[in-house]
Amino acid sequence: MERKWWTLILISIATFMLLLDITVVNVALPDIQRELGASLSSLQWVVDAYTLMLAAFLLTAGSLGDRLGRRRIFSIGFGIFTLASFLCGISGDPTLLNLARGLQGIGAAGMFATSLALIGQEFQGKDRATAFGVWGATIGGAVAIGPLVGGLITEHLGWEWIFFVNVPIGLTAIALTEAKIANVAVEDGGRVDFPGLVTFSLGLFGLIFGLIRGNPEGWGSAPIVASLTGAVVLLLAFVAIEARSSHPMLDLSLFRKPAFNGVSAVAFCLSAGMFAMFLYLTLYIQGVLGYEPLQAGLRFLPMTVLSFIVSPIAGALSNRIPIRVLLGFGLGTVGVGLLLIHGVDVHSTWTALLAGFLITGVGIGITNPGIGQAAIAVVPVERSGMGSGINTTFRQVGISTGVAGLGAIFQSRINSRLADVLPGAPHGLGEMVASGGSRAAALAAPPGEHAAYVQAAKEAFISGFNEIVLIAAIVSFVGAALGFALVRSRDFVQAPAAPAGADLGDHPEERRTAGVLAPDR
Repeated sequence: MERKWWTLILISIATFMLLLDITVVNVALPDIQRELGASLSSLQWVVDAYTLMLAAFLLTAGSLGDRLGRRRIFSIGFGIFTLASFLCGISGDPTLLNLARGLQGIGAAGMFATSLALIGQEFQGKDRATAFGVWGATIGGAVAIGPLVGGLITEHLGWEWIFFVNVPIGLTAIALTEAKIANVAVEDGGRVDFPGLVTFSLGLFGLIFGLIRGNPEGWGSAPIVASLTGAVVLLLAFVAIEARSSHPMLDLSLFRKPAFNGVSAVAFCLSAGMFAMFLYLTLYIQGVLGYEPLQAGLRFLPMTVLSFIVSPIAGALSNRIPIRVLLGFGLGTVGVGLLLIHGVDVHSTWTALLAGFLITGVGIGITNPGIGQAAIAVVPVERSGMGSGINTTFRQVGISTGVAGLGAIFQSRINSRLADVLPGAPHGLGEMVASGGSRAAALAAPPGEHAAYVQAAKEAFISGFNEIVLIAAIVSFVGAALGFALVRSRDFVQAPAAPAGADLGDHPEERRTAGVLAPDR
């Protein structure tokens, strides 16, 4: 089999694993709490530590990939991810688990940040479009199928195997990566931009920390204010450093390209809208409709399957249809699907979500391949790792911003509704309902008031749920408009395709070359 197909297979496996580990853990949290005696704060960090470190190191890993070799950073990241997965599985206390999850996030950043660049260096023309279609299907499927996989593994094997399953897959994939993928780096990459790496990673760490902890800690609390203020200062310092650097890790001139801004906006809005909503959709299906994790995961399958089917088709069509059309139409379709989900009531069953799931699955499938192709096409070939890193950074910041922003609105709406229908409810009931739906309210209900609490919780939850679904739809429509208006092929880097008969090196030895990029259209 040709090297490029090995590259696509390994990138897809890595992408699926690292994104799966964002969502798959959620369904195992009750078992982790019971077996490790974890506090609520520790449980939150099982999720947050991974997300935080992943987002903070994406651009850093992508930039290092351009200078040191994309395969090298991908393999190192995969190795760290695999080791950290093993440490997660053997963790006997919450602190070790959370530290291992943070290490796992750093490894995942190395894998994710180089994924687009590795695909871009191996594929040209029609095959490139197909490759990005497969990659896009992998992203959509991994995000949606997480609860199903988590439910299956936790129910039949135990929560430790959510992490242990990564070890044999990771070791095999690393060996194949070293044997089958070429290590492409820039011939004269210059020195590593250490001031930029430090200020950006710490600044983004502070930003994501503030976003994901703002709701539980309180937006006016000292840690959150200090975190967000420090993030602003560090990111401003990063911009000043990059503007003066002869070898910047982020070329600020890219922001003068409308297409770069457009594809970044689409990546951010898809994540802040649809992907952020997966958390609240899962809470609704489990906490209000009463399904177990495995049953809830099965109900996401219509969306997942359609995304898998549509993504390769959309990728192939990008040779005939301008990418801006695919981005605008795809994200607009996601918005339509979210509007179809909007409007559930206390009597709705899960089938009320079905039409919206089908339409959003199609929209995700159309949008993801276009994001990948445009993110690479808009940067010079030798900076593909940087382009991949910044695009995935926008994705992760979008998810964190979406979850935090939608969560704040969701919580406020639930508190307001409960105050109207249950004026004597105990303090903290709103937080319980937001995180566990009517199931949580049933546990908190005083004797004789079970039915009233459950009904009030359903009404409050659904009121907040419908509001944030509408906001997520608006975010999707805004992203669709920006993508359609800003992404133009004239901003794409038009590097020549590889000459006929050119040998890009089918051996594992490192290659010090910039690679090639086929014309976008």
